[in-house]
Amino acid sequence: MGLIEHRFEDNFITTNLDKVLNWARQSSLWPLGFGLACCAIEMMAASASRYDISRFGAEVFRASPRQADLLIVAGTVTKKMAPVLRRLYDQMPEPKWVISMGSCSNAGGPFPTYSVLQGVDKIVPVDVYVSGCPPRPEALLYGLMRLQDKIRRESTVLRRERVIHAGDTEPRLV
Repeated sequence: MGLIEHRFEDNFITTNLDKVLNWARQSSLWPLGFGLACCAIEMMAASASRYDISRFGAEVFRASPRQADLLIVAGTVTKKMAPVLRRLYDQMPEPKWVISMGSCSNAGGPFPTYSVLQGVDKIVPVDVYVSGCPPRPEALLYGLMRLQDKIRRESTVLRRERVIHAGDTEPRLV
């Protein structure tokens, strides 16, 4: 016999607010696709009927950053495109997450030149890296599942904003 036995009605569930909010957030991610190269084709294939990204609650690709909470950066980011990417990230409401998809987005790929950004993490804080050149749609779905695991473990009340200041190489918690 437990201490709480017969104290609640039959249809009563106890949980905490963090678990409910995190469950809702991980089950309804709205991605903003930022496709720049061949990885974008694989990102589009992941949303097609064969792979069906909607099984994970991320089927509504948004055209506006103000309606998205997940930024999927797929492809080569040039230094000329970096300010645009940062502006889109800044326009997204909190909480927001970033998936870096492909070798070019992760580390510059096979382009160690002056015009290619050697990793998107120099511009925005990245939550999940999906490797490959280009990564298969299954890899993006796996990265999405890892992001959902990360969201499940987050604390919603004590979540602090991640900011990259000018001159920093790593995001700092504010």
